[in-house]
Amino acid sequence: MPSSIPASATTELPPVARRRSPGFWSDAFRRILKSRAAMSGGIIITLFVAVAIMAPVLAPYEPLRGRLVERLQAPDADHWLGTDELGRDVLSRVLYGARISLQIQIAAVGLALLLGTALGVVAGYVGRWPDMLIMRVVDIMMAFPGIFLALAIIAALGTGLGNVIIASAIFLVPQFARVVRGSVLTLKEGVQPPSPEWGAMLSNARAYMITAPHVATVPGLAIMLVVLGFNLLGDGLRDALDPRLRE
Repeated sequence: MPSSIPASATTELPPVARRRSPGFWSDAFRRILKSRAAMSGGIIITLFVAVAIMAPVLAPYEPLRGRLVERLQAPDADHWLGTDELGRDVLSRVLYGARISLQIQIAAVGLALLLGTALGVVAGYVGRWPDMLIMRVVDIMMAFPGIFLALAIIAALGTGLGNVIIASAIFLVPQFARVVRGSVLTLKEGVQPPSPEWGAMLSNARAYMITAPHVATVPGLAIMLVVLGFNLLGDGLRDALDPRLRE
């Protein structure tokens, strides 16, 4: 007669806990944190937004007030980045210029998002001839180089902050419309002087590239850093969110 099996031997072992696979967004967030490009771009953009918000506190002088006796001065203890052709402090104008650049970007992308989403929803939901009409207009707009389309709109509407926002929004609308139907350009020109906008500062400084290079160097570096930040952040987000790169 077979010996009895101990009760302890018949005790069922606890099931092995299955490891939950991380969700899409948590996995993407970890990829972003590990991406040096994304983190570098995020830091640059965060500093850009912080400077834009804190410009009235950080700027040592009024950006529109200048002294002709101090025009085109090199950087010194009173003006850390020198002065421009009208004696205005370059540092103060760069800091305030960040506010205008941020305002244009947010307003243009927001307006383009609203219009593009509305057009995309109508095209995708209604279909038939509205879909064909909207998509053909979008195709025509996307066939033109973005910078030339925006410059043509500025030439037709005239200069001014509002027109720059409208031109930038019209340029971005086809992209949002295509994305919504299937499932962000800020011009650096057009702001009326003496507003301290980076593109306008760079354009006005062309005549002083030899005698006072700092007038053009500082806003140019600011534009370069912000563009670099967005490019690095975009590359990092693409690497983190692209399903083909998750494997």
